[in-house]
Amino acid sequence: MKRAIQHLKKADPVLAGIIERIGPLKIQYREPIFQTLVRSIVYQQLNGRAALTIYNRLVEAAKADPLTPDSILKLRPQRMRALGLSQQKLTYIRELARLTKAGQVNFELCTTLEDAGVIEHLTQVKGVGVWTAHMFLIFALRRPNVLPTGDFGVRAAIKKAYGLAEMPKPAEMERIAAAWHPYCSVASWYLWRSLDNQGAM
Repeated sequence: MKRAIQHLKKADPVLAGIIERIGPLKIQYREPIFQTLVRSIVYQQLNGRAALTIYNRLVEAAKADPLTPDSILKLRPQRMRALGLSQQKLTYIRELARLTKAGQVNFELCTTLEDAGVIEHLTQVKGVGVWTAHMFLIFALRRPNVLPTGDFGVRAAIKKAYGLAEMPKPAEMERIAAAWHPYCSVASWYLWRSLDNQGAM
């Protein structure tokens, strides 16, 4: 990752300042498996601490670490609701479990696909949108050049760092990020950290 940091510092003075302030890159990667996508669904639109509490309750209730489709499907929906999951999220997680068990979602296949193919494969699951697929690409598949244009934290960090009047839209983010290629994932991590965010995963 030394090459990535050198490239970003040279390519973008604003990002260079953020990198100097934050220090070494410390991305916490996860395995590209069912459990990681479940975790992403739990984390959608929640702050990190609340999401972690609910996620830990789910793992404990399922009596499985890592979580498996069977361990999720053995839990009654009412039990999952009592853990703090919304009706919507527990429906998404159960649907993911069913599709994974049926072989329609294949996590081993994801490791062989291009980024766009991974997004297409994962977003077939209701409740798994492009943002969730981007998080999986960055934190599980360790893809180096993902720009999560729908992520609130990255958008807020760009607005602040580049002195924008409004939150940037995807096209403006792409324009700013043009110099970051092929290391947009690393740049995104530094942008998250610039807000003292604990990251999406």
